[in-house]
Amino acid sequence: MTSGVAAPATFDLTTGRLSTAVLRLAVPAVGASLLQLVFLLIDTFWVGRILGPAALAAVSTAGFAVWMLTAGGEMIGVGLTAVAARRHGEGAHGLAAVAAGTTLVLALAGGVLVAFAGWLGLPALFAVMGTPAEVTELGRLYLGTYLIGTPFVFGYFATEATFRAAGDTRTPLVLLSASIVVNIILDPMLILGLGPLPALGISGAATAAVATRGLTMLLGIVFLARRRLVRASVWHWPSAWAVVRIGAPTAATGVIFSLVYIGLTRITTKFGTPALAALGVGHKLEGFAYMAATGFALAAAAVVGQNLGAGRPDRARFAGWLTMSYALVAGGIAAIAFLAFPEALLSVFTSSPAVIADGASYLRIIAFAELAMAVEVVLEGAMGGAGFTLQPMLWSVGLTAARIPIAAWLAGTVGLPGVWWAISLTALCRGAAMALLWRGERWKSVRV
Repeated sequence: MTSGVAAPATFDLTTGRLSTAVLRLAVPAVGASLLQLVFLLIDTFWVGRILGPAALAAVSTAGFAVWMLTAGGEMIGVGLTAVAARRHGEGAHGLAAVAAGTTLVLALAGGVLVAFAGWLGLPALFAVMGTPAEVTELGRLYLGTYLIGTPFVFGYFATEATFRAAGDTRTPLVLLSASIVVNIILDPMLILGLGPLPALGISGAATAAVATRGLTMLLGIVFLARRRLVRASVWHWPSAWAVVRIGAPTAATGVIFSLVYIGLTRITTKFGTPALAALGVGHKLEGFAYMAATGFALAAAAVVGQNLGAGRPDRARFAGWLTMSYALVAGGIAAIAFLAFPEALLSVFTSSPAVIADGASYLRIIAFAELAMAVEVVLEGAMGGAGFTLQPMLWSVGLTAARIPIAAWLAGTVGLPGVWWAISLTALCRGAAMALLWRGERWKSVRV
């Protein structure tokens, strides 16, 4: 079924050599995912270098709340990728464009509501984490400003998913590259007040991020409209419900993940401000391997979605395993780097010997879980492309939540490294769980 609209430019992922299709999507998607992390790290870099350890700890702890916003964006991205890719695979390109337009409106409206709720919850958030007074004050300034850009964050995820579902991962890469250049320039200007701009301190870092997010989203919408990949004139309730239904478990996973790290922050607080900064910076460095795996996961979701829509489940199954094998290479590189020279990696963001020492311990311990993390992320993404998200969410949430009691016990037994070991061991278990779920193939029978 089609809508009568001329077919937009899409990339068919249901025929031809599978490795070519996967890599065609994965390489730009990995690049975009890594640049996404670079975008988030820009604030960490400038704040750590200009404003010092307390501000660095503030941005790091606030970053776990920012992850909640990202989780909302991922709900939109995962849900829309599954729905639109399935429609493209069926040849219903017009319905895919309608789904994209509906989801974009949903993203913007949802972003406003989440921003408002976030503002109301700011005082409670830092009270729960138990951060020192100076860190709390700076963190509230940063996060309060960042919340303003929540509609832009959600809207960006919607535009990116629309491109990806159509088999295009290159355009999001270009858009994100441009936004990073703008953010690198704008960040120190707003922090320090260079030229005609006011000196906003830590709020300036968040303001720069918000502004560039908005710019990227608007440019993405323009390009999508020109290629007839989005129609905003029609609201389609079935598409909206499918996006929420499929994406909600992914969002729940991200929210639980953030809450768990807020709990880990409270446990880490008793070891001092350097330990807090180390947790945040180490987590973000680990994010390079995570985001590389995410790029492969995004490619897997599109390939799996289109092939299930075309009635080729065996090709979809092989695509999951094949994409996972590529991601394992990235995980292996990260593991070697974390074991070999963690101090050098950490010194990019801070000159504090205490932060570097605690962060190096984090990276060396987490290195053992990088391969499992690659398996987890890619196969969970592949199952998301099939619309099979509830069961993976339950396993992921359960194992992630287990980090808090394990970390509390190990921290009391072996000190700060116990927190790091809790993260590493549960990551190993999550990778094993996703591999078993993909092998079980229940995802083949999900209707989207």
